[in-house]
Amino acid sequence: MFKHHFIFAFTAAITLLAGCATGSRPVSVADTLASQPQLSTLNGLVAKAGLTDTLKGTGPFTVFAPTNEAFSKVPAAALQALANDPVKLKAVLTYHVLPAKVMAADVKNGNSKTVNGANLALSKAGDFVTVEDALVQTPDISATNGIVHIVDGVLMPPAGR
Repeated sequence: MFKHHFIFAFTAAITLLAGCATGSRPVSVADTLASQPQLSTLNGLVAKAGLTDTLKGTGPFTVFAPTNEAFSKVPAAALQALANDPVKLKAVLTYHVLPAKVMAADVKNGNSKTVNGANLALSKAGDFVTVEDALVQTPDISATNGIVHIVDGVLMPPAGR
């Protein structure tokens, strides 16, 4: 009996390890955001704005994803007001998204139109990529429907967008 339990446990462990090895396959942009602990604030706001399904769609998308630390620099009252206003929240979040797949190496100095409809200033100097005043900290996280670049700042669209 002990032998059978050992074989079962050993087989289960091998199956689990094999699953972990293949579990790193690319997932959607939305799932990529959800899998990054340093993006939990952004992920929560994406869900609150009803954008999760959009970011699981066909894309392609490029998301400039602010870290939790970036959101902590936004005054708490302003962040709470944003979270309570679905229209403004969606406008701010879609300002972080390009309707194309743009790898860091492909960034050109100039403006790119966001899903929000406003232009976003992108620039590159050597290996450094900036978007508006935010620096890309972790570039080129691949997803099945686009790419995620982790940035150190929250981007605010121009007034009226």
